[in-house]
Amino acid sequence: MAENKESNFKKKNAPSRDNRPVFPKRAVITGGMPYGNKTLHFGHVGGVFVFADVYARFLRDRIGKDNVLFVSGTDCYGSPIAEGYRKACEQGFEGSIRDYVQKNHDAQKKTLDDYDISLDLFGASGLGRTAEWHNMVSDRFIRRLYEMGHLKKISTAQFYDEKAGMFLNGRQVVGKCPVQGCPSEKGYADECDLGHQYMPSALIDPRSTLTGETPVMKDVVNWYFRLPEYSDHLKDMVAIMEKEENIRPVVTKTIKEFLEPPAIYVMNSYLDTYKKLAPEMAEHTFAEGKTSFTITFRELSERDEACRLLNSRGVRFRESKTLVPFRLTGNIEWGVPAPELECEKGLTVWVWPESLWAPISFTCAALEAKGRDVSEWKKFWCDKDAKVYQFIGQDNIYFYGIAETAMWMAFQSKELSEMSPEDTGDNLTMPVLVANHHILFLDKKASSSGKVKPPMAAELLDLYTAEQLRMHWLGLGLGMRSVSFQPKPLDPSAREEDSDPVTKEGFLLSNVFNRIIRTCFYDTQKYFDGVMPVGKVSPEILAEAEKAVLEYERFMYKTEFHQVTYVLDYYIRKASKTMNRLKNEADKSEGTDIKRQYLIDCFHMIKTAAVLLHPLAPQGTEMIREYMQLDENLWCWDNIFSTLEELTGSDHKLVFLEPRVDFFKKHPSQLGQG
Repeated sequence: MAENKESNFKKKNAPSRDNRPVFPKRAVITGGMPYGNKTLHFGHVGGVFVFADVYARFLRDRIGKDNVLFVSGTDCYGSPIAEGYRKACEQGFEGSIRDYVQKNHDAQKKTLDDYDISLDLFGASGLGRTAEWHNMVSDRFIRRLYEMGHLKKISTAQFYDEKAGMFLNGRQVVGKCPVQGCPSEKGYADECDLGHQYMPSALIDPRSTLTGETPVMKDVVNWYFRLPEYSDHLKDMVAIMEKEENIRPVVTKTIKEFLEPPAIYVMNSYLDTYKKLAPEMAEHTFAEGKTSFTITFRELSERDEACRLLNSRGVRFRESKTLVPFRLTGNIEWGVPAPELECEKGLTVWVWPESLWAPISFTCAALEAKGRDVSEWKKFWCDKDAKVYQFIGQDNIYFYGIAETAMWMAFQSKELSEMSPEDTGDNLTMPVLVANHHILFLDKKASSSGKVKPPMAAELLDLYTAEQLRMHWLGLGLGMRSVSFQPKPLDPSAREEDSDPVTKEGFLLSNVFNRIIRTCFYDTQKYFDGVMPVGKVSPEILAEAEKAVLEYERFMYKTEFHQVTYVLDYYIRKASKTMNRLKNEADKSEGTDIKRQYLIDCFHMIKTAAVLLHPLAPQGTEMIREYMQLDENLWCWDNIFSTLEELTGSDHKLVFLEPRVDFFKKHPSQLGQG
C-alpha cells in the first residue's frame, strides 16, 4: 500500500507557493442532521460527521478559529420521528414525544463527543434555545418567500386511512417509488428513502403501516415553493459548478438529472392503450424502447394530467426525475408552527425545508451561546468573503443542491436590507456541497430502516479508537465512489490470519509516527538532557516539508480527503526513513554537531506532520504539542513554513518522556497487533 501511495504522490506536479488555493475569510461548516428517532449508526459518523469535523478543524487552523462555525443538530420533526415515537410507546416507552427526542439527542451528542467531533453547536430543531431560534427563523423565512411572491397554495390529495380514521403522515404509508430506475425498497407518501420526490398519487401499491389497509386520497391545502420556475437558473448554476475544483461530480450529475423535461415511462404492453389516449394528452414527444416507451412533455402540469389519464385506464408507469413544486407545509401535529398566511391555520412546516435553513438558526444560537453579536450571522451567510460548506450524503443532493439553492436564489431579487438578528437575509451565499457516496457495510448498503442493519457508531468504540476509525473513513475515497466498511471483528467471512482493514491507517500513526516521535524525544534526553536543539533546518528537509504542505493544502481545498491521507502516509513514511539514516549517522559520530542537526531536522518533520495531522487526529497531535511545550500557535497556518527556531527562538526544554509512551494509541483489544 505504501509503495502505491508513494508512486501516486511522486507523479503529481510539484506544488508551488505561487499558486496556492484561496480560502474564505469566514466559513460555516454543517453536518447533515440526524433524525431524532434514533442513535447514530456508523454511517452518520463515518460518512458525514468525520469529514465535516476535519474540514472545520483545518479551517480553524487555516483562517482562525473565530472565523469558523461548525454547526449541526438533531432533526426533531417529521413523520419518521412521530412514527418512531408511536412504536416506542407500543414497546413501553413512557414520556412525551419531546422526551423521546431529547433521549435520542443526548445519545447522539455523546457519540459525537466520543469521536472528537468539534461542533460549535450541536442543537436540536425542537429542543431548548435552538428551537426558539429555529421557530423564529422558520417563520421569517417562509413569510419572506411569501411576501416576495415565491409561494403558491396547492390543494393536493393526501393519504387517509379510513379504518384508523386519520390522515397519514409520510412514514405511515409504504409503497414502491414511482421514479424510473429507482432501486429503493421503500417509497413513502411523497418521497422514497433515496430522496426522490413525487406526488402522493404516484406512489405504487400504497399501504397504511397502521392498519395494513390501502388508504384513500383526500384533498388538503398546503404552501409550496415555485421550484420548477428555477430550472433555467439551476442549469446556469450547474454550468458554473462544473468548472469548480471543489465541487464533486456526483453533485452536478445528480442535479442535472432533475433538470430534464418531465417524462413518463410506460411498459410496451400498454402501447395500444396509450395510442388511444394520446390525442387527449398535451403535445408531447414519443420514444420507443426495448421494454418500455417514453413520452416527454414541456410542462409538469401537462405530465400530471397525462398521469391522471393513464391512471384512470389502469396503465402502470414510472415518472422521470424532474422539478416539482417544493412543499413547505403539512398538517402533522409534531412540527414547527407555520405562519398563518391567507387565513390558512394549523399548518406546520414540512421537515425537509426547515432542515435546510436550520443551520442558519443554529448559527444564531451558536453566536449567542458564545456571547457574540448574533447579527454576525450575516457575515457568515451573506458576505461575499464567506463560504458555507455543507457535508451531506449523496441521497440528499436533491434537497441541498436543488431545493435549497433555488430558495436561496429567490432571495437574490432583493438587495440585502438591514434586519434584526432573527430575520433571515437576502443574498444568501450559495453553499459548497461536499457530498459523499454511500458508505456500505460488508458490501451492502446499510440503513437503519433497511434489511442490512449497520453497527451503531458507539459500539465500534469497543473495538477501535476514535482516531483509528477517523483515519480509516477518511482514506476510503467516499468522494469518488461507494465503499464498503469491513471491520474484521464484525465480518463473518474474515479468516483469523487476515489483517483488519480498519486498522491500516491508524497503525501508520501508532507504529511509524509514534516511533519517530519517541526516538527523537529519547535521543534529546540522552544527548541534550531533554533540551530540544533548534537551528537551521537542512534544505532538503525544508523542501520535502514544503512539498507536503502545499499538496495537503491543495487536496484540502478540493475536499479530497483520501488524497490528504496519501500525502500524510507518504510524508510520515519518508520521515521514518530519513530519521533512521540521520540517527545512524548521529549515533556513529563522536561530536555533538551531527547529533544536533539530526534532531533539528527530525523535529521539523515531526512539527510538519503534527500540524497536517491535527485536523484528522486531534488527540495525538495535541499530546505532541503539550510534550513539546508549544502554544496553540503551532497549529496556525501563518506559521506553516516556519521552523522551530522561528517559533521558540532558542533551544527548548521538552516534557520528559517516559519509556513506551504512545502519542497515538491502539485499542486495548489490539495490543500486540501490527
